[in-house]
Amino acid sequence: MSDLGHVLVLAGGLSYEREVSLRSGRRVSEVLRSAGVDVETRDTDASLVPSVLADPPDAVFVTLHGGAGEDGAIRSILELLHVPYVGAGPDTCRVAFDKPSAKAVVRSVGLLTPDSVTLPKETFHDLGASAVLTRIVEHLGLPLFVKPARGGSALGASAVRTAEELPAAMVGCFAYGDTALIERYIEGVEVSVSVIDLGDGPVALPAVEIVPDEGVYDYAARYTAGHTEFFAPARLSAEAAAACAEMAVTAHTALGLRDLSRTDLIVDASGRPHFLEVNVAPGMTETSLLPMAVEAAGQDLGTLCRGLLEIAAARTT
Repeated sequence: MSDLGHVLVLAGGLSYEREVSLRSGRRVSEVLRSAGVDVETRDTDASLVPSVLADPPDAVFVTLHGGAGEDGAIRSILELLHVPYVGAGPDTCRVAFDKPSAKAVVRSVGLLTPDSVTLPKETFHDLGASAVLTRIVEHLGLPLFVKPARGGSALGASAVRTAEELPAAMVGCFAYGDTALIERYIEGVEVSVSVIDLGDGPVALPAVEIVPDEGVYDYAARYTAGHTEFFAPARLSAEAAAACAEMAVTAHTALGLRDLSRTDLIVDASGRPHFLEVNVAPGMTETSLLPMAVEAAGQDLGTLCRGLLEIAAARTT
């Protein structure tokens, strides 16, 4: 049995990614139990704070995705309750969760990231959608990629190949958030690099290559078995794989992240990686990328999660 006592896994929440979060929570709870950890899984409802006060857990594993799970809000509450947890603190989560802010940070330390425009819904409407979108196409060119500035699981995200497709992409994006990030689309190999820190500094796990059947890694492609082909490790040259690992660790460090993160990249035809975004609460479902990377590294997911909880339990909040 683990030296850990009572451990709490938080899953669910009220974001658009609730169902994915519940799946992540179930998976983490299962692998922790297989590693000898006493686990309780809870949703983030009105009973959470009284329950934690009555029976404080030794540590919390946050598997909430989107919204409060990644913007620092729940982590702020855990700190108010003096409960240690796995992952980055509230302030760093707020920066990492906001994609334009994260891009600005990584660009400041020399990482490549696609040129982009950030556009709030009010500006889109108030200045005239047609005129604004025409200027964006002139500035960034085509193709483009549109996604909510805050959020995950590719909800509201779409590729835009022609100017005529852009208005519909913007409408779809604004259905999931009030601010859109419009990026220059980089053709290449889509990969994800998970970073783990078990006390000796952040280390990149093998990159996972993503090849969706329909060409777009959307919500269905992410969470429906058989809709996407994955290669772990990714089919990259040794030089490109090393560059991806270095970029993920650099992003993790520059953003002030802790314990674990997952960085999404595009590797262009010349082998150069381009930073897209970082995830402070990576998915842990059966089709999620971090567990694939753990397996590719020859590690056990339950042992890894237990180790992260032990590190969290040993530090003060």
